[in-house]
Amino acid sequence: MENSAPVLEVRQLTKTYRSGERELTVLKEVSFSLAGGATCAIVGPSGSGKTTLLGLCAGLDRATSGSVILAGVALDDLDEDARARVRNEHTGFVFQNFQLVPTLSALENVMVPAELRAGPRRTHGELTDAATELLRQVGLEDRRGHYPAQLSGGEQQRVALARAFINRPRLLFADEPTGNLDAETSGRVVELLLNLNSQAGTALVLVTHNPELAALTGRTIRLRDGAMVD
Repeated sequence: MENSAPVLEVRQLTKTYRSGERELTVLKEVSFSLAGGATCAIVGPSGSGKTTLLGLCAGLDRATSGSVILAGVALDDLDEDARARVRNEHTGFVFQNFQLVPTLSALENVMVPAELRAGPRRTHGELTDAATELLRQVGLEDRRGHYPAQLSGGEQQRVALARAFINRPRLLFADEPTGNLDAETSGRVVELLLNLNSQAGTALVLVTHNPELAALTGRTIRLRDGAMVD
């Protein structure tokens, strides 16, 4: 269910890299907004600026010009530490390569973002219960004590999904979440991603090469050579 208030506003976003006298503009005046609970796919050929746009939206990088307002906060006005706090408080992430901590169990991996969160925190027992419930929702409660090396790729991505929701984010960023998975496993992960997202009322920005996956979201933004074409 969508909330009409935007959780993400992108205004005239441009990113240019400079090397000596050379300039390469990888993103050109991109603008869009996303309401709370809405879903959006960013698609386009390799090199079109998809991952760059996602990184700017999440405050992982700074734009050359333009602005990003995330959960009502203008990221351009913040230093790196402040942007990290906004990310931790309002967003979740799912990456193509899972990004699990190899020395932590599945349960401990899910709990990491909550343990790093600034401000009021849930008790350890509350966090353990919340992480266990998320692992149950992705079908891995019985694997909560296993380490990443003991899990398949699909299981690792399901742990990453559970981790993304532990802080009850307003916005989830997913960068090619099925890129390293086979077709059957991809289908299971996509189903879980969209179901969790719907249950939590979280907005979703999804970068993907897969048109079938993009078609499952409410809106598609197409990039070509760094510019929006649709």
